Amino acid sequence: MTENVVHLHKPTDPPTDDTAPTVLTVVPDAPPAAPVPLWVRSGRAVKTVVTHETTKTTARAVARHGLYTFNGGRIVARRTWDGKTGARYERMIRAAEAAGNLEAAEEWEERLQRFRAARHHRRMDLLHSPVEAAKGVGVGVGMSIGVLVALGVVMAINNHDVTDVITPLRATIDFIALLIRIVQVVWGPALTIGPLFALLALWTVGSKQQAAPQWALPANVRSGEGEPITPSIVVKALRDLGVPALRNAIKEMGDAGASMLGPIRIAGCGVEVDVTLPSGVSTNEVQGKRRKLAENLSRHEHEVFITIPQAARTVRLWVADSGALDEPIGPSPLVTDDTMTADYAKGRAPWGQDLRGDAAALSVYQRHLLITGLSNQGKTVALRSLALWLALDKSVQFLMGDLKGVGDWAMFDGLATVLIQGPTDDHVIKVTEMVEGAVEEMNRRIQAPPGTVFPPLIVLVDEAQVAFMCPVVDDEKRPYGGSKATSRYFMAVRKIHNQGRAVNVLMWQGTQDPTDQNLPKLVREGAHTRASLALGTESQARMALGDKAVDGGAAPNLLRPGLDRGTLVVASDGIAIPAGQASITVRTHYIDDDAAKALTDRAKAMRAGITTLRAVDKGEQRDPLADIFDVIGDEERSLTQDIVKRLSILSEDVYGGWSFVDLKRVLEAADVEPYKSHGRMNIRRDDVARALADRDSDGSASASR
Repeated sequence: MTENVVHLHKPTDPPTDDTAPTVLTVVPDAPPAAPVPLWVRSGRAVKTVVTHETTKTTARAVARHGLYTFNGGRIVARRTWDGKTGARYERMIRAAEAAGNLEAAEEWEERLQRFRAARHHRRMDLLHSPVEAAKGVGVGVGMSIGVLVALGVVMAINNHDVTDVITPLRATIDFIALLIRIVQVVWGPALTIGPLFALLALWTVGSKQQAAPQWALPANVRSGEGEPITPSIVVKALRDLGVPALRNAIKEMGDAGASMLGPIRIAGCGVEVDVTLPSGVSTNEVQGKRRKLAENLSRHEHEVFITIPQAARTVRLWVADSGALDEPIGPSPLVTDDTMTADYAKGRAPWGQDLRGDAAALSVYQRHLLITGLSNQGKTVALRSLALWLALDKSVQFLMGDLKGVGDWAMFDGLATVLIQGPTDDHVIKVTEMVEGAVEEMNRRIQAPPGTVFPPLIVLVDEAQVAFMCPVVDDEKRPYGGSKATSRYFMAVRKIHNQGRAVNVLMWQGTQDPTDQNLPKLVREGAHTRASLALGTESQARMALGDKAVDGGAAPNLLRPGLDRGTLVVASDGIAIPAGQASITVRTHYIDDDAAKALTDRAKAMRAGITTLRAVDKGEQRDPLADIFDVIGDEERSLTQDIVKRLSILSEDVYGGWSFVDLKRVLEAADVEPYKSHGRMNIRRDDVARALADRDSDGSASASR
């Protein structure tokens, strides 16, 4: 008979012979764990309760409301003390002395003397007031009794009852007794409820002033979310800015540091306040601490702007409402108003809104324009919105070069006289020749008789950095790009900057990521209106806007790439800039491609038909007579020199070397006679159209034969 062996644990001994006797091993249970002492369990429970969020919230609420009441009493006591003594005047005197404003200190000292004299006069009057009061009470009581008795006599005569003489007096006594009984009934509860109402009043004062430590305030207040800007908050933010002279001056002012502040005004989606700095504190010290000042005001850096107004030793702070700048602005009036037109000379383009929320409109009259910024920040849209507005003035002509070539300006086909789109070196060559053609037109206008009025001609080049960086040279070894005196694009732009505005030939350029190589100094400084989107560095901001604007507070390098898309810092006399400032920040309207197409359709409907000249591929076969008809467009007649120039722009390879002789050869073959008017040779559109019709009819007849 074999015994059954039950293994209660895994065997660890080496196997033994099966013949050996089997031993049953019983392993005892592990000893029970020692019980946790009561004091440990109690401590853990207490810790859990104390550190629980509900306990913390309750403790904060109890401390907060208790301190509101206590500190509200302190505030009321201080206000009472200020009203009864000259403490307020003494604080203002110390503040004025700390700010170095001796005139204000003398004025407050005079007010203090007047207050003390008036208080002394009131105290002297109190010496005589008991006697005067007693006399007044006696006279008043006697007159009252006399009036009541007289009234009783009248009643007695009327009622023929002598007892009515004392009826009014008795009624008055009964009324006084009633008042006494009411007071006796109310007095007890009033003694109990009165202190509660007093505590409630003190709590109300303390809660409005948030008179409690930071840790006891609600979570949204501790984080500063939505915290309104008050004088005390601004002063505290300036005090903690890390400027020793400013901190010491504010401490010497006591709690009257708000005397540095002008009125806090609502300005659009934020507030604005002027701060007069104490003696020894310069404005650039505060400007250099923009981020810290914003954080002290519980705002992000992009929500605080510091500018320098006209007043000496003063900075102007504009503080946005929390998150307000992340909200989009409304649509452009160009999109919402189908009846809007433009006026180049007297009108202003509706470009967007300033930080106050007011409309920001730009005058483009005789002003060269430069817009720059990092890629994909809204440069083309901002530049295009100005051109879309100006297109609604049918007198304005456009020569356009888009060196990106993705169709951002395609809607101007049929509106612009020349439209070149593409990023290649060949496109740069065409754009350069277009700008040089504008220079020739400028020179022609300059040589015209005095008093001649010329229509505005806008020469617009988007992505102009491609032209400046182009390495191609022409047959005469002159580079198209670069910034030397031999550089063709650079010199053409410089010539227009120098003399173009006098004859309404204007240069508009849009560039990316400015450097000295892709945006030469002489070109950027030739623009009257300079605007910048978000940039990477302060040095780029100075390139874009100039030293004066940046020293005055302009900081496009502090805009947030991507988040502040479409926000421009503008330096120009063509836009309303607050007095004393050198720039203004504008949030531009966004006009998408479909809306832009609708606007250009409106502009085309206002004008006579325009044939847009474009760059063509090399080797293309041309029909000279048809091209002549096309470049004349809808004009009744055109100058022969203008036709030669337009043909050259249309196809440099075919017509680049043409002169009047070549033009005359084609016209004579078609039996078209140029004629002279005012000493200049012209060609009639109808004559060319007739020649084309005759040629087509001859061709059809030959084919039929």
